[in-house]
Amino acid sequence: MPEGDTVFRTARRLHEALAGGTATRFDIRVPGSATADLTGERIHDVMPRGKHLLLRIGAFTLHSHLKMEGRWDVYRPGDRWRAPAFRARAIVGTATAEAVGFDLAMVEVLPTADEDRIVGHLGPDPLSPTWDAAEAARRLSSDGRAAHVALLDQRNVAGFGNEYANELLFVRGILPTRPATEIDAAGLLETGARMIRQNRDRHGRTFTGDSRPGQQVWVYRRDGKPCRRCGTLIRKTELGADPTEERIVFWCPRCQT
Repeated sequence: MPEGDTVFRTARRLHEALAGGTATRFDIRVPGSATADLTGERIHDVMPRGKHLLLRIGAFTLHSHLKMEGRWDVYRPGDRWRAPAFRARAIVGTATAEAVGFDLAMVEVLPTADEDRIVGHLGPDPLSPTWDAAEAARRLSSDGRAAHVALLDQRNVAGFGNEYANELLFVRGILPTRPATEIDAAGLLETGARMIRQNRDRHGRTFTGDSRPGQQVWVYRRDGKPCRRCGTLIRKTELGADPTEERIVFWCPRCQT
């Protein structure tokens, strides 16, 4: 599942392949930006911002969001793509590399000067060099909603998705429905920042420290199975800011209070 660590690795891979080159192909296959043509422009960098990707070319930015199914692949020019062409939403090529975004949920070309319009609302990002832990804790601890809901709100802290929310709340012993105003927000975010930084350079995400298949998580998607700490069966429910944003929540009723 694409979360902040996945987006970070994607941005790094795209940056290594494209930055410093000149766009020889620029093909956007979504309404609104389909007529944009940045061929001939210099590719400056590719930056992650929470779950958002910002590919800066000339005076413009190609913004994309992976959501649940999206991904960016990098090929050598002329190589066969690993997914059908009809799923491609954006293609950026140079003389030495071709990046193809498949099944992207959001794609937009906009002036780089206007980036705040799409990412300015985001909270501090633990994978950013400007990570502000105190501000993230202030935002999270001021949110009166359930801790799971507040942690997923990208306006509080950017980059954590549902898997991280479930695993972090377990590790910190916090019941997902407990109001965020009642938790140790600073401690939770310190743990979260450490976890996501460790995972950003791994090919396989782990929360337990064990990267073997089936051993990487404490509670996520383990409903009905015994807790790895106490043996109590893991439970699941759904929580969300509203019915359209509900996520499946997993927790141990003994370890999380």
